[in-house]
Amino acid sequence: EIYTLSLHDALPIYQPHKPEKMMALLASSLFCLLLVLAFATHLFSLPSNWLLLLIIAGWAAWQPEGHVSLARWIFLLGLAAAAEVMEFLGQYWSAGKYGASKAGNWGSLAGAIIGAFLGIPFFFGLGALPCALAGAYGGCLLVELWRKRPLYEAKKAATGALLGKIWGFAGKIAAGAVILYQGIQLA
Repeated sequence: EIYTLSLHDALPIYQPHKPEKMMALLASSLFCLLLVLAFATHLFSLPSNWLLLLIIAGWAAWQPEGHVSLARWIFLLGLAAAAEVMEFLGQYWSAGKYGASKAGNWGSLAGAIIGAFLGIPFFFGLGALPCALAGAYGGCLLVELWRKRPLYEAKKAATGALLGKIWGFAGKIAAGAVILYQGIQLA
């Protein structure tokens, strides 16, 4: 018996995509893009983890398949809150470990906030991060010098505030990466 194949048998048959599937793919892609952009706002010293959670909440409300369990919400909210506390306590603890007074600690926290706001206009907003770090150092240094501490001790305390801010920021980014991953899984 002889089998013959025609050109029609060899080529796949074009089947137009269903519009609803294309829209779902587009919506998922935009959701993931929004998540990545929200995560990138860490570079601007913005509350990125909370922005990620708002986007995830919007997706879960809009997409019935994007249901987020109560346990996952508790985990994500707890993680975001822990990241904020870690950033604050990391700076506070490290500055104290390096000899900063309570006033120096508060100076470093105020300096980081002021530095972040003052740095926004530089480098298309990317100046907020280095200015927040410099503000933590400068705020602690100025307060310690104002309190008549020797320059060496004030610089050591300010270095502790800077290192704590860096470690706190790194922890906040790590928590944001987990939230980002959890959000992308919903798409």
